[in-house]
Amino acid sequence: MKIKTEQDVSCNEIEVIIKYPQKDKQVRRIIDFLQSFDMQIKCAGENAERMINILDIYYIESVDKKTFVYLENAVYRTEFRLYQLKDKLQAYGFVQISKSCILNINVLESIKPLFNSRMEAALKNGEKVNINRNYLTAVKKALGGGKEE
Repeated sequence: MKIKTEQDVSCNEIEVIIKYPQKDKQVRRIIDFLQSFDMQIKCAGENAERMINILDIYYIESVDKKTFVYLENAVYRTEFRLYQLKDKLQAYGFVQISKSCILNINVLESIKPLFNSRMEAALKNGEKVNINRNYLTAVKKALGGGKEE
């Protein structure tokens, strides 16, 4: 893959052109990633609502029918349900890892096996979350180890 950059002071916004011989899985992933730069979800902080860029999200967890959004060093609450966010964010590198948690694959540092066919995911901020065995196939697919679409 070649990457070319060009500064144009007359431009009002960034423009990305992708040239490809065939629209394959890699091209779709690049397009999805680029589109995710502008995508945000509404969350509630301590004093006010905030729009959180999805690239800043490490994982999203549902606890007692409340949905929490975990960033590198902060946690916010959102009114979205976990299944809504899973469907909305799946194309941008988010994958369900348990009944109550979806993970941003882009912040994954490493994975190691645990007992009972579960795995532990270490994130770039040092946090660790468990991957339930029922979701291992989806995680492997998201990491590129699954079957082609």
